[in-house]
Amino acid sequence: MSGLMIRARDIHKRFGALQVLRGVDLEVAAGTVTVIIGPSGSGKSTLLRVLNHLERPDRGLVHVDGELVGYRRLGNRLRELRHREVRRQRTNIGFVFQNFHLFPHLTVLQNVMIAPLTAQRRPEPEARRTALELLGQVGLRDKLQAYPRQLSGGQQQRVAIARALALRPKVVLFDEPTSALDPELVGEVLETIRNLAGSGTTMVLVSHEMAFAREVADTVVFLDEGRVVEQGPPEAVLTRPEHPRTRAFLSKVL
Repeated sequence: MSGLMIRARDIHKRFGALQVLRGVDLEVAAGTVTVIIGPSGSGKSTLLRVLNHLERPDRGLVHVDGELVGYRRLGNRLRELRHREVRRQRTNIGFVFQNFHLFPHLTVLQNVMIAPLTAQRRPEPEARRTALELLGQVGLRDKLQAYPRQLSGGQQQRVAIARALALRPKVVLFDEPTSALDPELVGEVLETIRNLAGSGTTMVLVSHEMAFAREVADTVVFLDEGRVVEQGPPEAVLTRPEHPRTRAFLSKVL
């Protein structure tokens, strides 16, 4: 663990008349796991998308490993980066979506290789070696030539995790990675994430898996109506919550 990996300050985001984020502050230390919990519509997924500039905040700034995300300072002003520059920044911020987002026309191996080849211009032999290693780590070395449609949901999500890691990102964001899975497939994806947590990968997860959050998180953040209501170690937030809203939420999900 070496300092701060993510620092988000005063993040606001509105969609039309709907105010989704209302001044969110978030800090994530390098090498730690942060799990964001909260009711549906509380702004969890939007916050995650702001962290890698998939959504532009209306107000507030995000730094990843000390670098301002999405903007460049020009004196006292901010200039939004060009798409190419934002795309370069995103190579440091892996993202695992709820619904996998694999390329259906590419094999498993090609799905994991494509970003290092196109976004980072890595040599093909290197990209292939990395992909083979990562697919081995997620238990899919025997599915290299399969297409996404030939895989279970759990297998597709494990490919998506390998694809995110192939860029060697500084942090990996997970947006409810098990929500689209049948219950019997959840365990295999959680085991993959559990192994990543043990390796020291910096991660931020939006999840409704409370037992898993208790096991792997260094910090649990409870978000409600676009605000951070409570945060701290999982034992404190999930077992001895201080805020009445946190207690009310947990009474329904634990």
